[in-house]
Amino acid sequence: MVKAKTQQEYTIIDHAYDVVVVGAGGAGLRATLGMAEKGLSTACITKVFPTRSHTVAAQGGISAALGNMSEDDWRWHFYDTIKGADWLGDQDAIEYMCREAPAAIYELEHYGVPFSRTPEGKIYQRPFGGMTTQFGEGPPAVRTCAAADRTGHSILHTLYQQSLKAKAKFFIEYFALDLLMDEDGSCHGVMAWNLDDGTLHRFRAQEVVLATGGYGRAYFSCTSAHTCTGDGGGMAARAGIPLQDMEFVQFHPTGIYGAGCLITEGVRGEGGFLKNSAGERFMERYAPHAKDLASRDVVSRAITLEIKEGRGVGPKKDHIYLHLDHLDPEVIHKRLPGIAESARIFAGVDVTREPIPVLPTVHYNMGGVPTNYRGEVVTLKGKNPDTVVPGLMAIGEAACVSVHGANRLGSNSLLDLVVFGRAAAIRAAEVVEKGKAPKQLPKNVEDKILARFDRIRNAKGKLKTSEIRRNMQQAMQQDAAVFRTEDTLKKGAKKIDEVYESYGKLRIEDRGLIWNSDLVEALELDNLRAQASITMHCALNRKESRGAHARDDFPKRNDKTWMKHSIAWIDEKGKVKISYRPVHNYTLTDEIKPIPPKARVY
Repeated sequence: MVKAKTQQEYTIIDHAYDVVVVGAGGAGLRATLGMAEKGLSTACITKVFPTRSHTVAAQGGISAALGNMSEDDWRWHFYDTIKGADWLGDQDAIEYMCREAPAAIYELEHYGVPFSRTPEGKIYQRPFGGMTTQFGEGPPAVRTCAAADRTGHSILHTLYQQSLKAKAKFFIEYFALDLLMDEDGSCHGVMAWNLDDGTLHRFRAQEVVLATGGYGRAYFSCTSAHTCTGDGGGMAARAGIPLQDMEFVQFHPTGIYGAGCLITEGVRGEGGFLKNSAGERFMERYAPHAKDLASRDVVSRAITLEIKEGRGVGPKKDHIYLHLDHLDPEVIHKRLPGIAESARIFAGVDVTREPIPVLPTVHYNMGGVPTNYRGEVVTLKGKNPDTVVPGLMAIGEAACVSVHGANRLGSNSLLDLVVFGRAAAIRAAEVVEKGKAPKQLPKNVEDKILARFDRIRNAKGKLKTSEIRRNMQQAMQQDAAVFRTEDTLKKGAKKIDEVYESYGKLRIEDRGLIWNSDLVEALELDNLRAQASITMHCALNRKESRGAHARDDFPKRNDKTWMKHSIAWIDEKGKVKISYRPVHNYTLTDEIKPIPPKARVY
């Protein structure tokens, strides 16, 4: 038994592993599998059953220059990713991802991912936004490998099965509370709460891997699952680790109007297109070359402008139509069955006969815990912006490698998961000593963690979690949206600061420890509020437009002043401190030269 400062007693159970992975989505499972295959004792902690992780919702596909449908080259993929990132991506990491992509796909195929096939039996690939050939000079690339429109589902189930085969140990429905950090800033484990029996668990390890996904639920309308509450970013921020490029939040152009559910970019890759109330295919005006397959930020802004200028559809003229009804129903049935089902359930439309009503919806967080291309968390220490935090890794949407820079290209997210999940496993095998006992930490190391947990559990204020969360989500939706201005961001920063402070007035009704969803949501909100605050303040701070960060008052990209990563810390009172890291404008090898900045047009 261990007592918190309130004298409440908690049962703490100790575990020791070589590595502990927090999160069981695509990134977490790929790291778990890789580490277990390399003989490391591996534990995976997950707050939901692994196959319920949000990767299961990824629809359109995973990018790799296989060249199965037409000529392709990983160097063209490299160029497209840098351009998509609006030159804020680290080119060493982007080279690593794009060069390793074909091998990662074949590895997934050999693990058992049931990719769709061409008549010749090759992996089927489809076009996706922002993917081109000949360094942007050629026609659209056919680069995105797909398993119908359930690619994430297929990958997630396969990786979980293989992880079980590799004897990884899963701790399912455990909520990670905080990192176990020593005075030197090294990580030695994580504290977690078992929702099933109410016990607390101290996991000690030589490496902890954060694979907890994004924080999309900081917004009111998003494609993210309700579990996407940025728990890894919240834990990192409380441990004094900065978060990087948080102002860059991707809006997916095609969320179902009124529901927010995702309609994959693969729909447009298969020939779908957008129309306004005049029946016009308006994307030809905004992206004459790429049209409906321009990058996501470009399409989202185009839709928003069409609505602002009165060309929206519906009674309120507040959304746009996505047409599939011109496609062969057999093509829809074979390649987009899940989309047809989602449209029927959430929009009440038959896609073979009528269009889907869509609206830009928060979809992806480019920002996260800063890492290098090996998956190791880095921080600014003295004059070294790439100082490795010993014992801590981050991968997937929780991390900022940064391969997506200011804007992620569609189908690069699943690639990010598997390439850097694998990279983290490779690095762990190099630095972790198998079977070595983890460092013994001071007995009071968990006191602060338990005190926070106990304080939230016994909160007796006036505000429900849902009230504070709603205020946060509305502020983010209104003031950190597709278009931003100094005025909206200042208002938003004030609102978010008030939301952050109002958490001190939290009230918890259920004080139990077993399946206490009231407490879970309060802990998730604590993680969300920190990242919402950093996002808003960093967006106010960046005086330019770049990628997904579009400022009406600073409409141009400013490479001279702003080609740098924002990094931000937040203290217990909610005060945000901002600094910077340089963008890596260099490559890992001589196989490709760095791509210098130029105008980003499609």
